Amino acid sequence: MKVVGLTGGIGSGKTTVANFFRKLGTPVYIADEEAKKIMNTSTEVKKRITQLFGEDTYINSILDRKKLASRVFHDASRLEALNAIVHPAVGHHFEEWKKAQTGAYVIYEAAILFERGSDKKCDLVILVTSPYDLRIQRLQERDQSSIEEIEARMAHQWTDEKKTALADYIIENKDLSETWEKVQNIHQKLLESA
Repeated sequence: MKVVGLTGGIGSGKTTVANFFRKLGTPVYIADEEAKKIMNTSTEVKKRITQLFGEDTYINSILDRKKLASRVFHDASRLEALNAIVHPAVGHHFEEWKKAQTGAYVIYEAAILFERGSDKKCDLVILVTSPYDLRIQRLQERDQSSIEEIEARMAHQWTDEKKTALADYIIENKDLSETWEKVQNIHQKLLESA
């Protein structure tokens, strides 16, 4: 079974594209969603996070994501330490999930696929891109974030140009009907090559 990486900068529309693949019957693993679950359910992960970032990182055993974000996003070494805890746990969880799937391929969606080297575990990669202004607008609507907060998050991701050179397929996500058509075309190619 092929593993198809799906990535793109924050606000590019990865979730929309992932949902289109789901609509076609493709199993989709959303790494960020699973990471959030693991940070709240894995005893080992919780223990390591509280050791590094403090007991108050969890309130009633639930991760205070805003507090954790404020402690890592402006400190590259602390963000790297957090990723070193969470990413291996997510990788292990994905391998277990994959064993239970059927079909020609599965989608592994991750915002920082290339940045973490996870693309090496994929047979090929789809990159979702969107114009910068559209990404900012989506994120302001979705998260009510300031432009400064959004740009701080974007700074931790590679540029689209850098990722484009490494991707097998590019989906520019500006118009939903065009994006849907591109997803269907890629899906057909993946089925034919399976």
